[in-house]
Amino acid sequence: MKNKATNCETCTNYVYDEDYECYVCMVNLDEDEMYRFLQGNNYACSYYRPDDEYGVVKHQN
Repeated sequence: MKNKATNCETCTNYVYDEDYECYVCMVNLDEDEMYRFLQGNNYACSYYRPDDEYGVVKHQN
């Protein structure tokens, strides 16, 4: 599986948590994945799913 570039703000797993009053990722990354994510520059999340409402509607037709 080819990893995609990560932009958390456009991912369906990035949701607003009312308890913390901020956006959080709903995916529990393992220790290695979290390390790569925190390094910043070139992390490609294998859990990334674009938040594309129009794509969902296309599949329903």
